[in-house]
This record gives sequence, C-alpha cells and structure tokens, in this order.
Amino acid sequence: MSSTPASTPPPPPSTAAKSSHATRYLFLFLIGLVIGIVATVMAIRAIDARKDHFHGSVMHVQQWHLAQLKTNVERNRCGATDTLPHLQALRTMSNDLEPAFPDLRDDQRFAQHASQMRGTLDGALATPPLNCPGVTTIVSRIGEACKACHQDFRN
Repeated sequence: MSSTPASTPPPPPSTAAKSSHATRYLFLFLIGLVIGIVATVMAIRAIDARKDHFHGSVMHVQQWHLAQLKTNVERNRCGATDTLPHLQALRTMSNDLEPAFPDLRDDQRFAQHASQMRGTLDGALATPPLNCPGVTTIVSRIGEACKACHQDFRN
C-alpha cells in the first residue's frame, strides 16, 4: 500500500492579509460614498433647474431696489439722480407681477394689489421726491403696497 501524505490544514490567514481586505473594503466604501454624494448633488441640481425662478427673481430685484432707496435716505443721497433710477426699475418690474405669478393672475385681489403697486410707483414718477422726507414717504407707500399683497398671498 502506498501511503499518501496526510493532508494538512491550510495555514491560518496572516494579519497582513486580514488588514489588506479591510483596507480594500474601506476604500470601496469610500468610493461608493463619494459617488453617492456626487449623484445626489447632480440630481438635486437637475430638479432645481426645472423649477421656474421667475417669481422669486422679480421679488428679489424689487426688494433690492427698495433697499437701495432706503440706503440712499440713510446716506442723505435723496436727489432725483439717486432716486429716479430705482423708482423706474421698480415700476418696470411691477409690470411683471402678473406674469411672475401665473397661478394668481386671475385672482381679483392679486390684480388689485399689483395695480396699487403700479399706481404708487406712477405717482412717485409723476412727482418725484426731491428730498429725503419725500423719498421716505415713497418708500413707506411702496412698502405698504408690498405688505398688503404679502399678507394676502404669502404663507
């Protein structure tokens, strides 16, 4: 009879082999995490790009011009050359109120608020304020027109 060598069990894995597997898994986990984050950011940006930002833009531009008028009063720069460009820009932007909010276009209250805003600005342009108290009065009237609309439609 021939004797076959007894099979010996394989040697236990070394600690170096165990750590290399752990390093690989950690590396793959980190790559997956980075790819997941990048994909999430891309998806959020794609969803955001589909939104209509027109109404927010109209409101931000009007808010900026109103803030410039307030700043001019604080700096005592209330001449017509400092005031009229902002009033004209506000008046131009007020023409975009109904198109900016198509869901509210047919609402009578919204149309009335938009008309009130345009009327306030038309009055300010017809007789422009020439001093800081006049600009303050106009800024207050514009702010009241904005506030009235926001009370009815902003939640």
